[in-house]
Amino acid sequence: MKLSKEIYRERRQRLMSALGDHTIAVIRAGELATRNNDCDYEFRPHSCFFYLTGFNEPSAMLFILPTGESHMAVLPKDPEREQWDGFRHGMTGAMQTFGMDQAVELDELDDLALELFDGADHIALLMEDELLRDQVLTWRDALAARARQGAVAPTSIVDLSDALHEMRLIKDAAEIDIMERAAQISVQAHTQAMKAVVPGMMEYQLEAELNYVFMKNGARVPAYNNIVASGSNACVLHYIKNDEEIADGDLILIDAGGELGCYASDITRTFPANGKFSEPQAQLYQLVLDAYHAGLAQMTVGNPYEAFHNKAVEVLVTGLVKLGLLQGDVEELIENKAYRDFYMHNTGHWLGLDVHDCGRYKEAGESRLLQAGMVLTLEPGLYINPDNESVDPKWRGIGIRIEDDILIREEGPYVLTHGLVKEIAEIEALMASK
Repeated sequence: MKLSKEIYRERRQRLMSALGDHTIAVIRAGELATRNNDCDYEFRPHSCFFYLTGFNEPSAMLFILPTGESHMAVLPKDPEREQWDGFRHGMTGAMQTFGMDQAVELDELDDLALELFDGADHIALLMEDELLRDQVLTWRDALAARARQGAVAPTSIVDLSDALHEMRLIKDAAEIDIMERAAQISVQAHTQAMKAVVPGMMEYQLEAELNYVFMKNGARVPAYNNIVASGSNACVLHYIKNDEEIADGDLILIDAGGELGCYASDITRTFPANGKFSEPQAQLYQLVLDAYHAGLAQMTVGNPYEAFHNKAVEVLVTGLVKLGLLQGDVEELIENKAYRDFYMHNTGHWLGLDVHDCGRYKEAGESRLLQAGMVLTLEPGLYINPDNESVDPKWRGIGIRIEDDILIREEGPYVLTHGLVKEIAEIEALMASK
């Protein structure tokens, strides 16, 4: 999945308009990471760099002038290295394919930086990038040392995170198209898992079904480590061992999403290994599902971000009181966060190039208002620790989460992960049909 170079050019120009005059932005792609000995992980560029360029080779450095004019330092064309490691775009590809105004090879990086920074007032970068921050200070000091020869060093370094993250928070039509495609690949993967599960198989065997569907459809890597948690493993929020046997009567919680064109999807479903919910499992599952539907109704333009979480919590706590897992007044239990023993995470997060995508959740101390173009997850859950002796044994060891990817639209929320069953009857019917 690729976007046009015009889209990336417009993003760079928009970023520089937000940063103001006399500022030069610089951001790097990142480096190859070693897995072990002489084996590297497949390269994946920094999300902000990729958002501005679409360029996916390591070690590249992007400079953007106040006009939006863009320069990039890249790995050189090298037939011998390309024989071993694969194709490189080089300077010509950076300009022709990716729309850079100028490009140089990496051994000219210092000269390029000094040329571009000379006379600029401000240098904007991601302040979290300590390596680049140190490099920029070195370049600035080198210019300052040339002051008697007429060089003018920048006077400040500013953080471009806020401006860039706010841009990334609102998805354009091209991004939404990719994200929906990624979501639908993940829908297929979860459907396959529900059809393939058999008590007695290993969690990693079920994980293999997910990865097969991801890769077969172009999502060559998961957006995050797959969670395939059977039985009480589902009470571990970030369970990724996926190495235990699935028992008859277990619920299986799968939290997995494929990545397509560097964009993430994120889905969770919980279903019975034998195809039939027990009564306690069904009671807790329906409660989580009710919280899901109540939260979804709050995901409308102009509503505070926290509204859907608050509504889901209200439904969950009310239900926990009815089922006897909590005792007391619902409002007081919510105020005291008594539910945290059973529900300890938020009901969603931003989604985009990162599975936990960038963007502020609050503005001026208040929950920000939802806007069209935001994409976020909706994921209520309940987790009854197997060692929790304060509850009836029939509830212990049950972990449930239901998660979809939601696009905020003027006409109401749109479920990008549409088509994946989540009602109890739908799940049981699908599993009975295999």
